Amino acid sequence: MQSSNVTRREPPLTEMLSRRSVIGTFGAVMAIVNFSPFAISSSRSEQNQGAMNVSQYAMDKETVSEAISGGGLLVVAQWEAKEGQADKVADILQRFLPEAQRDLGVKLFLIGRGKENPAQFLFYELFRDEAAFDAHQESVYFNTYIAREALPLLTKRERMQYTLL
Repeated sequence: MQSSNVTRREPPLTEMLSRRSVIGTFGAVMAIVNFSPFAISSSRSEQNQGAMNVSQYAMDKETVSEAISGGGLLVVAQWEAKEGQADKVADILQRFLPEAQRDLGVKLFLIGRGKENPAQFLFYELFRDEAAFDAHQESVYFNTYIAREALPLLTKRERMQYTLL
């Protein structure tokens, strides 16, 4: 019997990290949906200032199960604000979020702020399809809040797109 010298290919580190970050991100989003009543706010006193909390959003929208049925385009983004700019970014996002959540092509739109590092922001966006995502990026509210106001305040902006299984 001949032994085979088949080499198993390990995925590159970047691919492994991407998979891990997606799994971690999904877990974080599920924690936000199930446990945190706030989309961006870090304290209860901020609940009614700006963005709707997850409970209010769920009452206006379909359930998460209904939102993910039928697939769609999932966009996960991570931001990090420049030194001293995190609160300004959070303020911009609190004004942006209700408009993004009302967008007709949006099935689910959540933004979280890092507990350990409040300069970090996590976006979990589910769009009906690619056209809905494109329309979102071309909207007046996106160009006003994100392109003009928020992006100049960031040191990091990463986005990844996924298709729901």
